[in-house]
Amino acid sequence: MAYISGEGRSQGTLFPVVLDDLVGSEHVCRVIDAFVEGLAMAELEFERAEAAETGRPGYDPRDLLKLYLYGYLHQLRSSRRLEAECRRNVELMWLLGRLYPDHKSIAEFRRLHREAVTSAGAELVRFAQSVGLIRGEWIAVDGSKFRAAASIGSVRERQALEKYLDSCEKADEESQAVIDPAAVQAALEKLRQHPEPEARMMRMAGSFAPAYNVQTAVDAEHALIVAHEVTLDAADNRCLEPMAEAAHKALGQPATFNIVADAGYSNGQQAGRCETAGLIPHVPANRAINNQGDGTLFDRSQFRYQPESDTFLCPAGKTVQRKQLHRKDRTVYYQANAADCGACAMKPCCTKSPQRMLSRHMDDDALNRMHQRATPELMRLRRSTVEHPFGTLKYCIFGHPRLLLRGLSGAKTEIGIAVMAYNLKRMINVFGSSRLTRALTQV
Repeated sequence: MAYISGEGRSQGTLFPVVLDDLVGSEHVCRVIDAFVEGLAMAELEFERAEAAETGRPGYDPRDLLKLYLYGYLHQLRSSRRLEAECRRNVELMWLLGRLYPDHKSIAEFRRLHREAVTSAGAELVRFAQSVGLIRGEWIAVDGSKFRAAASIGSVRERQALEKYLDSCEKADEESQAVIDPAAVQAALEKLRQHPEPEARMMRMAGSFAPAYNVQTAVDAEHALIVAHEVTLDAADNRCLEPMAEAAHKALGQPATFNIVADAGYSNGQQAGRCETAGLIPHVPANRAINNQGDGTLFDRSQFRYQPESDTFLCPAGKTVQRKQLHRKDRTVYYQANAADCGACAMKPCCTKSPQRMLSRHMDDDALNRMHQRATPELMRLRRSTVEHPFGTLKYCIFGHPRLLLRGLSGAKTEIGIAVMAYNLKRMINVFGSSRLTRALTQV
């Protein structure tokens, strides 16, 4: 039995004369080409959007944007790998018209166009909304950590240098302190030379590593990302209002706008401001619990707040008076009378201290309202909407969730291209390549 045999290498062949015959009508390259060709590159502030009349001709930014979108859709993010693909990949030959840009030109385009890439992604979101792929009524917000390019050792060394310089500054205030100017100068020089000064150590998969916190706002209709941001804050509780406003603006400020997030976004002050702006948050309140004793002591929910007197009524019917205000924490503390607690038969179920203490957030009313709106059905909607885009970004587009570009600006550029690639991929799955290509060419 013979094997299936190929053709001889020296045999002449009639390779298709028209390159277009090698790219099917349903191919993703046709979607990328239609989308990029429809962009107003000059208005989006891409450099060389219009060819210069003098000097050496440069590459059209449309071609390089097409190259990056194709690359991120196929887990090709390195400029050198993209350069190699241009010379051997028939699909890229069709997409770029047989152009072979060098890796320096490819890398420089990505480095220079962070704002322009973000603007191009916003154009794609507006198009998706115009064809009904985005409804804009329910938006789910979440964050995830993406590993920075910097190594763990370099970031720890930078943090140690920063700590050393802080200690020198404090010691300088003491007359007896002896500071070595040469050591201080060497530390400052090392800090200036650090390639990624913004990266912070964040918890990732049970350990700490240099990372950035990527925030996304995802429409519940077809799980398209309508807004994103890269932050240096490891926590999410200061991101509710900024992400709600960014998503609201990206969708043209619709009248009905609901934000769904997990308890990590619990922030009464921001929730109150969102409500004032017409952005309705549905977020479980993240409250402290009474962790004293064996867990059977009365929780704060068993004390009734009396707004007319700004006091609490305890389960035994005694009044818990306001004690002090911490403006930094936006928290009001209340304290029961020691005599009342000492004579109370319910004290063993309430506190182990001489008197019971309570705390109430200054924005407690806003926290209560958003907590009541966060029903189990909406929490299931949140999980099914906002979590799978991060999985796609990390393992289907990035290949592994580690950034190539250094610094906050580089991270924003990479995430901007990746989000645009994700939205294209999602729109193709929902709409179909041919239908999407026709819609893009008609815009």
